[in-house]
Amino acid sequence: MSAAETGITSAALRFVETTTYDDLPAEALRIGRRCIVDALGLYLAGSQEPSVRILIEDALEQGGRADAPLPAAGGQRVPAALAARVWGTAGHAHDWDDTQVSHDPAHVYGLLTHPTVPPLTAALVIADMLGERDGRAIMLAFQLGFEVECKISEWMLPRHYRRGHHTSGTVGTFGACVAAAKLLGLTGPRLAHALGIAASLAAGIRVNFGTMTKPLHVGRASENGVTAALLAARGFDADPAALDGPWGFFSVMGEGFDAQKATQGFGNPLTIVSPGVSIKPYPSGILTHQSMDAMLKLVLDHDLKPEAVERVRFFAGKNIIEPIRYPIARNHLQAKFSMPALLAMIVLRRRASHHEFEDAFVAGPAMQDLQARTEVIGDPAIDAQGYDLIRSRIEVDTKDGRTLVQWADERYRGGPLNPISDADLDGKFFMCAEGVLGEGAQKEVLALGRGLDSGADIARLMNLLSAAEVGQLQAVAE
Repeated sequence: MSAAETGITSAALRFVETTTYDDLPAEALRIGRRCIVDALGLYLAGSQEPSVRILIEDALEQGGRADAPLPAAGGQRVPAALAARVWGTAGHAHDWDDTQVSHDPAHVYGLLTHPTVPPLTAALVIADMLGERDGRAIMLAFQLGFEVECKISEWMLPRHYRRGHHTSGTVGTFGACVAAAKLLGLTGPRLAHALGIAASLAAGIRVNFGTMTKPLHVGRASENGVTAALLAARGFDADPAALDGPWGFFSVMGEGFDAQKATQGFGNPLTIVSPGVSIKPYPSGILTHQSMDAMLKLVLDHDLKPEAVERVRFFAGKNIIEPIRYPIARNHLQAKFSMPALLAMIVLRRRASHHEFEDAFVAGPAMQDLQARTEVIGDPAIDAQGYDLIRSRIEVDTKDGRTLVQWADERYRGGPLNPISDADLDGKFFMCAEGVLGEGAQKEVLALGRGLDSGADIARLMNLLSAAEVGQLQAVAE
């Protein structure tokens, strides 16, 4: 079946136009609120990153209409698309945002997108621009963008990712576009044109993993999705079936798609419910977490001290080794994509929060020495088991002659089969908000996020997220 015969674009349009808040199952709303709480904390943590401060400075210098605020920037406002760029980058700055899940054993795990930040960013920015205060409308826009983004990602062939495209940048653009378009009230041809514009703006390549530009992929997805919707609202046109046909998104960007999967359609079921989404316990690529937990278990079970470690060997398949590509990380951005750095971090600190992802620590002598004594080894036997799960094992040679072995748990912490608890999610949120907001404001943002679609004060939420200092928060309250 050719892409032209599937009518994927028209199916997406029908789904976006006809789905209402009342159509969303309770489980989708429950998980959606968790994803939103997770992202709100990440906006705050990311707002302090040098990359995001550069983007804030750039946005303020460009100026323009006061559509929407910026994260932790004193409430200053800029045009919607510029605001979306900054919020989206902040949300992905620590690579700590959630990840789509698939049950397809043929999938390359990295192909799946970080689904929450692009549509949530677009929904919050456009809602603020429009003065939309109905949390149910914002939740619906977010859920629709999330679903369209995830289904496109699921149906694409792994070739898209293997060629070097970064799905959160490419497919994330559609998530942001749908969320923005829903709140703008786009239907019919204008909604189709918005998707068509988004298809041509979608971008992001994996060469920039481990640099400031990797999170910018998500920022640009957010920005480009908002831009596509705003242009379509003005009457800008595009091909109305841009996902389909020999020159459509699937054919050009992915060299095809899974036609059988595409017959499932959008929302049947919603991806956020099944197969679900993983909320990350660590601020690094999702491909690394199972192995980091395995190293943590090994360290705790054996009370392994750093000075007792002689060598570390890490065995994994291509789906981990190819994207997690730095043999020795020299800074905190490279460390997110360096298995030796991440394992060394666990050995040295017995944790890996964003406080460990600092250049001074990563480049320090202890981290550099242990990374140099860590070997990454491709294992054909692990490759042969497929890429639907993350499989790896760790061997540690100790200075007293022992070899300690630990396999990663395929039911990894944070995934749908072993989700982090609400209490752990709250702990992650507070860790992210630390140093950005005072304790009272942190608790208020958390409560507003959890109640987004049940009467939360949306204006207050955005004021808290965009303020920078306690004095400004007090001024907002007055």
